Amino acid sequence: MFAKTLASGAQLKPLEPWMAEEFAAHLDRAREHIRPWVGPSFVTEDVAGARATLGRYADRAAREGAGIYGIWADGTLVGGVMFVDFVPATGVFEVGCWLEPAAEGRGHITSAVRDLLEYAFVVRGMHRAEWRCRSDNDRSAAVARRLGMTLEGVLREAWPVGGVFHDKQVWSVLAAEWPPAGEFPPAGWPPVATTSSSAPA
Repeated sequence: MFAKTLASGAQLKPLEPWMAEEFAAHLDRAREHIRPWVGPSFVTEDVAGARATLGRYADRAAREGAGIYGIWADGTLVGGVMFVDFVPATGVFEVGCWLEPAAEGRGHITSAVRDLLEYAFVVRGMHRAEWRCRSDNDRSAAVARRLGMTLEGVLREAWPVGGVFHDKQVWSVLAAEWPPAGEFPPAGWPPVATTSSSAPA
């Protein structure tokens, strides 16, 4: 596997099914913090669920070269980024993220998402990136702004959490707009797993 040092100083590398125990332990630290902001299927409760989640992304990475990537700070998995959706036929993809509370405010997510965008636009020739978040998720919206994304609109009550429906923001950036003014692309994109393994969905 390859790893990349982010501008934040953390390490970015693929999260693979054999890392399920480490991923599950990380989710134990992050679960309640991220639960309101991510899809319910992502917030698994045990190692088997963690392995299934990583297996789904490994299968996608094997087919499309677009998977899930962990962020390690001082040797500890603290969060990550992923391609929520990746459709080469249309050139449209969506990126997402999650992070433990103790790792917030250090620029890890902005650095990692910048590298995903660079890979998708420059290496894969994709056309449009999307970023979707709850309208009250100020941290997530701030990442989109820092990356030069445009807020296109709000999907009313499109994000259900615990029986309550929240508004969802839709941000985007196009290949022709990348990188934003004043940004400098990272030197190369390594985090692509060399192997993959399947797991039940």
